[in-house]
Amino acid sequence: MEKKRSKLGRFLRVLFYFLGVIVLLVTVFIIYVISVSHIDPPEITDTTPLQLQRKQIDSNCYTIGNNWFRKSRSGLYELYVEGAPFERGVINGKLTAELVKRQEDNFVEQIRKMVPSENYLRFLKYFTGFFNRNLADHVTPEFQQEIFGISHSASDNYGYIGTNYERLMNYHAAHDIGHALQSMALVGCTSFATWNGKSADSSLILGRNFDFYVGDKFAEDKIVAFYHPDKGYRFMMVTWAGFTGVVSGMNEHGLTVTINADKTDPPLGAATPVSLVAREILQYAKNINEAWSIAKKRKMFVSESFLIGSAADNKAVVIEKTPEQMDIYSTGENYITCANHFQGQELSQLKSNKIQIQESASDYRHKRLNELLQQNGTNTVQKTVNVLRDRRGLQNADIGLGNEKALNQLIAHHSIVFEPKKRLVWVSTAPWQLGQYVAYDLNKVFSMHGLDSNTEICDSTLNIAADTFLQTGAYNNFMIFRMLKQQIMDGKVVDVDQLIAANPNFYNTYVLAGDYEFKRKNYLAAKRYYETALKKVIATKQEEDKIHKQIENCEKEITKA
Repeated sequence: MEKKRSKLGRFLRVLFYFLGVIVLLVTVFIIYVISVSHIDPPEITDTTPLQLQRKQIDSNCYTIGNNWFRKSRSGLYELYVEGAPFERGVINGKLTAELVKRQEDNFVEQIRKMVPSENYLRFLKYFTGFFNRNLADHVTPEFQQEIFGISHSASDNYGYIGTNYERLMNYHAAHDIGHALQSMALVGCTSFATWNGKSADSSLILGRNFDFYVGDKFAEDKIVAFYHPDKGYRFMMVTWAGFTGVVSGMNEHGLTVTINADKTDPPLGAATPVSLVAREILQYAKNINEAWSIAKKRKMFVSESFLIGSAADNKAVVIEKTPEQMDIYSTGENYITCANHFQGQELSQLKSNKIQIQESASDYRHKRLNELLQQNGTNTVQKTVNVLRDRRGLQNADIGLGNEKALNQLIAHHSIVFEPKKRLVWVSTAPWQLGQYVAYDLNKVFSMHGLDSNTEICDSTLNIAADTFLQTGAYNNFMIFRMLKQQIMDGKVVDVDQLIAANPNFYNTYVLAGDYEFKRKNYLAAKRYYETALKKVIATKQEEDKIHKQIENCEKEITKA
């Protein structure tokens, strides 16, 4: 008996020692993660821009020297900034101060809806900090200084997430991290270009939908920003407050950049955020070769396609980039199309890309885009807008409103059209790409010298009218569908028949109805709805698998009864 007690004692001592070592290692790791998650701001020798004060011209119009910020009658905000990096960052932040704070409020609110657990939010904070511990090493000093300048106008309410500078730096990598961790295209965009014989007047025309959704509020305050940096080229981009990266833009040489996410593997560490690679191209490249050189020298941790349009080359190409490889896709035709999979000779053969084509909505949407371009004949700006607004599936099939396989998924943050040789750009207004497209002439905007009064700067004679779809019963029904969908997600009681009547050809309508009935233990009804969903055009293989799984769950519950 004494021998057994002795053995047990030794075992317990070893066990406690082992557990103590584990606790010590975990504690050391947590301390390490917290210590490395800090991002030091850049050193600024001249901080006098912090003393600048904005001048109010009107209720929605402010200036600082030649810099200005206003809200147009279209609902779009418009911004012009110039100067050195820190200076223009400070001015940007001061002019848009209210929007910088509101945009972060909206972003954090949406994150809290997606991740309601406080413990998990804290975990994400330190995970993001650990992941981005070397982020500053991959962001040029110029862009660090500009972001630091803006950060002086950020909210004081989110210190628990990080310093103002740390938060804004991490927000620039938010798309990359989310895209990589979920191994899916959070930015499921579509873009295309036509030129020479494929365009009615031979001009290069490009169009794109930026289907990035972080809640309705996030898309409310779009900014059409015009930059005149002290180095590089003048450019415009569509953005939001506090964000200096580029997702859609054109510079003074008629070079355009838009980004499309592709399937990627989980990354191993920080690299240059995609939007800042696009920003560098827009600010420092005037043709395709220069765009390629800039993209080549930057390491990224996600896979992305850059549709590059060039007035100098009178054509467009897709630069494709993964963390390890680069490719360029050029059709040899007078048009090019791009969704969320690679098409270049090398990267198209990646196993991950083939899975993306088979299982995501990208290939279907890409085929629909090509189908429309073939149907439309020679392209114009108006036809480009029509394509970007298209809500149907292949062969004009009704696949339901809001389907990810449609070009117009009714979630777009913005939609944009470029005519580079003329330096013209059209930016969509709410809702999504259904409102009017507002025209801007870069030659006119960049010839301005400040703003003395709250004056419209768009070229209203070139504006494109809102979609007539807004006046239809189908649009009203879709808004009812969105309302009922939100009520289901909030756990409220809804009329399922009304839900189905609002969007009867959308597979997700029946998934929502099935989920609603499943939670109420009406398993027979839920199963019928899931089975109906399978008869519709489903966006992804992953969603189809989930529906099959839910049918199995229903059958198990029915058997138990």
